[in-house]
Amino acid sequence: MREAWSDVSKRRLWRSIWVSLARVQSEFGLVSSAQVDELAARASEIDIERALEIEAEIRHDLMAEVKAFAELCPTAGGVIHLGATSMDVEDNADALRLRRALDLVIASLDGLLSALADKIDAYANLPVMAFTHVQPAEPTTLGYRLAMWAQDLLEDRERLVRERDAVRGKGFKGAVGTAASYAELVGEGNVERFEARLSSELGIAFYPIATQTYTRKQDYSVVSTLAGLGASLHKFALDMRILQSPPIGELSEPFGAKQVGSSAMPFKRNPINAEKIDSLARSLSVMPQVAWQNAAQSILERTLDDSANRRSMLPEAFLICDEILATASKIVSGLVVNEQAIARTMAAYGPFANTERVLMAMGKAGADRQETHERLREHALAAWAELRSAGAGAANTLAGRIASDPFFTGTLGREALDGLMTGADYSGTAPKRAREMAATIRHAIGG
Repeated sequence: MREAWSDVSKRRLWRSIWVSLARVQSEFGLVSSAQVDELAARASEIDIERALEIEAEIRHDLMAEVKAFAELCPTAGGVIHLGATSMDVEDNADALRLRRALDLVIASLDGLLSALADKIDAYANLPVMAFTHVQPAEPTTLGYRLAMWAQDLLEDRERLVRERDAVRGKGFKGAVGTAASYAELVGEGNVERFEARLSSELGIAFYPIATQTYTRKQDYSVVSTLAGLGASLHKFALDMRILQSPPIGELSEPFGAKQVGSSAMPFKRNPINAEKIDSLARSLSVMPQVAWQNAAQSILERTLDDSANRRSMLPEAFLICDEILATASKIVSGLVVNEQAIARTMAAYGPFANTERVLMAMGKAGADRQETHERLREHALAAWAELRSAGAGAANTLAGRIASDPFFTGTLGREALDGLMTGADYSGTAPKRAREMAATIRHAIGG
């Protein structure tokens, strides 16, 4: 990703575009084939120091590169950039970089999704306590929780693919988008064919309408999609941070044998990878606002107040995505599952969830629903208070409380109540849906 957004890569793209422009112009009799060959032969000889030396004098980066390139081409230097404005080169290069960078993000995301699919299948049946409002709720399965994260990421992948396929270049339309300079060179009747050949040369579609630039709504759409991916990874990492907290301790990210958690507290096992994801994703989240302003405030045929921030915003957005995807893959691949902690949480809070099963069974047996609910609520609150005051390792007394209440035993019987209150399979269709999501992921990524 760093190479894709490097200065060398950008200048190579610029030069390849100038070579393509000259090649197509040669088909219209404007440039000789020998000149095209000379440009192509010297295009890879990037000399950033020389270009920066020229730029220091003329204060224009693209023209400095034109001059540096021209110095290498004694017979063809004079035809470089013929008919073009700077953004005919820069915006088409940026479109090509956007598409390449999106390909890299999608490939990294596919690796993460593949690792998640494996974990989903491995833990599709493992019951864990679900939390709503950061409070114990009802059981789910670990595979289903992983599938929840994966589903968001799969939808992000779909959006990224759409964005990648929709990326378009400005084309070759000159200073204000009218293609007047090219009409002068090749004739107005040939402009459409001329630009179509350039589209084929560069391997990218062009916007039919452009000003001096391609519409900055394209940047906004791409960066917003990246920020959406960041939101999914932020939630994943935030959930991981909570689940790694010792009072829960059900999952943890990899922790090296000699890894240091704190300079002051040797016992610490801080979730540094998950925290890094959240930190970087937070920076990514504000970038669509900058891209929005660039699109909304590009006055008439263009202003230059987007140029400086785009030079940092676009690379940084992709570099952040690259890093947080790599970090998330590290977490998932090395995920540590503490089944003892999971069982401890289920033993403490699982019985509360089973009250819903009792409520349904009592209703089917003809008991008053409202009275049943009130009695279950009273027993549950009493057991909850006892559990909290007793501290770690305390047993949940809810099942015993309900089993000793004649209202319930008289309707369902002790044996049926015991079965309802001790069952660990109250996770509905979660295992099946989790496996289906893993299969959907593999189909989507071709794995």
